[in-house]
Amino acid sequence: MSQPVALRSDAAATPGRIRRRVATGTGATLALAVASVGAGGAAHADEYVVRSGDTVSRIAARTGTSVAAIAGANRLANASRIAIGQRLVIPTGASAAPAPAAPAPAPAAPAPSSRTHPVVSGDTVSGIAARYGTTVAAVVAANGLDSRAFIRVGQQLTIPGAGAPATAAPVSAPVSAPVTIAPVAASHRVVSGDTVSGIAARYRTTVAAVVAANGLDSRAFIRVGQQLTIPGAGAPATAAPVSAPVTIAPVTIAPAAVTHRVVSGDTVSGIAARYGTTVGAVVAANGLDSRALIRVGQQLTIPGRAAAAPTTALVGNTFAGRTYPEAVVASANANKATLLRAGVPSKAEMQAKVVATARAMGVDLALAQAVAFQESGFNQTAVSPANAVGTMQVIPSSGEWASQLVGRHLNLLDPDDNVTAGVAILRQLLRSSPDLPTAIAGYYQGLSSVKRNGMYADTRVYVANVQTHMTRFR
Repeated sequence: MSQPVALRSDAAATPGRIRRRVATGTGATLALAVASVGAGGAAHADEYVVRSGDTVSRIAARTGTSVAAIAGANRLANASRIAIGQRLVIPTGASAAPAPAAPAPAPAAPAPSSRTHPVVSGDTVSGIAARYGTTVAAVVAANGLDSRAFIRVGQQLTIPGAGAPATAAPVSAPVSAPVTIAPVAASHRVVSGDTVSGIAARYRTTVAAVVAANGLDSRAFIRVGQQLTIPGAGAPATAAPVSAPVTIAPVTIAPAAVTHRVVSGDTVSGIAARYGTTVGAVVAANGLDSRALIRVGQQLTIPGRAAAAPTTALVGNTFAGRTYPEAVVASANANKATLLRAGVPSKAEMQAKVVATARAMGVDLALAQAVAFQESGFNQTAVSPANAVGTMQVIPSSGEWASQLVGRHLNLLDPDDNVTAGVAILRQLLRSSPDLPTAIAGYYQGLSSVKRNGMYADTRVYVANVQTHMTRFR
């Protein structure tokens, strides 16, 4: 657990030099050699050696400077890219924030001090942050908390100085240059079911920002266990330069998330209505699957109203006479939006992928193509109200089964993985079914349902269509 940063200055025997030591919660000691400021107000700088788990934003908070100042002093092209063992120049005093010349040197404004808070029963990170006038992101970053912001009774939390105040006092001296405030970065460990759009919504940032911060390709492909850097929401705001005293306009604060403990009888839709948010927002914030399954005692993150603003519906809620739950449809709409935003291969390219994958997995090429054509017309952006995704129209639970069949995690939003999932399921159905029509029916209705109930009327139509398409692809 991170502990408050303690600063101690010991004047050395040689005049004109100060040696600073910064104690961290891990017991490590940073030796910072600082040149004294002369009568002319020259800046001084410290040196910091990057350790495992460090980010530029954490180093900036710990040393009382800014991300922009560290990036400028070290010529960092990307402030999210630093290496363990790298030596960073930490600007302080005049080098950290340029100030206008004054008749006499004035002491630098101290960075907000840190303090500690012992966690008691009923505490939440959002409540603690509000109590001390700081932000959830700052508390999470200062204490190395995970994406759940999990805390326990008795834990000692480091509470960093408050973030940007809602209203700043009028500035009495001219501001010489624009000031850019860099958002705090966090990290997120990818788990099964995560999507970049869902992660971005959970941390109130954008898909583009997450893609850029992690060097993801146009597919925004992620894998289970991957550590993602989560930058602050959107681009940082820049204050306009002024030449006379001004009053800074109030800053709009995004609604803070709250937590809800699930009790017997709770449903996601009921919880969403109670807190004035949407099912889709609750599902995304908590990484729930298409069933929106919750359990008694579970702690849910409830995003603020702004984060819960509904998006234009891209997918309806009914198919083949069935109406699907709101949580399933919300996930379907999120997946549809992600596919449209990321861009996908053409239908001809997807058909070629189906042929190549079927050949590699020993599945009848005509059967694989016929199923893909019947399901989506080789359209990778297709998403149904049941949250069946992509060219092969695979639902998330079937995607997990396909992942087990091939021995690796499959991302249904990825074109190649989507085809692999569908063809792997076809192959398994062919092995488990007494004949071809039953295997085809199993892809549409589910093999256990076919064996238990026989083929439904719409299933028989589906099987006939697929077998007709097979003659086309022979």
